[in-house]
Amino acid sequence: MLAETVQRGFCQPDALSNELALGSDRGSALPRRILAEISGGARSAAEGTAWRLWKRARLPQCEWNVEILSADGRRIARPDAWCDEVALAWEIDSKEFHFTADGYAATLSRNNRYAAAGVVLVQTLPSLLRSDPARVIRELKAAYAVASMRPRPAITFR
Repeated sequence: MLAETVQRGFCQPDALSNELALGSDRGSALPRRILAEISGGARSAAEGTAWRLWKRARLPQCEWNVEILSADGRRIARPDAWCDEVALAWEIDSKEFHFTADGYAATLSRNNRYAAAGVVLVQTLPSLLRSDPARVIRELKAAYAVASMRPRPAITFR
């Protein structure tokens, strides 16, 4: 609910944190943790789990839900996580949002834009974040290693 409120633009994370700080500490551990994830850029429960896994992987800082642009300013995509240091995108792709006919076509188009721009992409199912986090961390680290071995493409973000 907290992520949905922020994602729909009804409230900013700081306002929610301030409101929480005014109340009792009793029962506030989970909302506080979730608000820390939201403040870090996560915009869904799966992204919150991904945010924690990225931290566990001890990879360089990444940005969450930023728009990435080609050298000439064309929009490439808005990945769930973006490691600007090596131009690595991480997408948490659920069947619910990406495997309808239109969603699947849009996902393929997005992935083609990543490839054309030279972006290394990791795609993860939300269920895998919970069922095999060690595998997800291995995949992220392997992709980071590959991305760091090639010249970084001229990509910017905002």
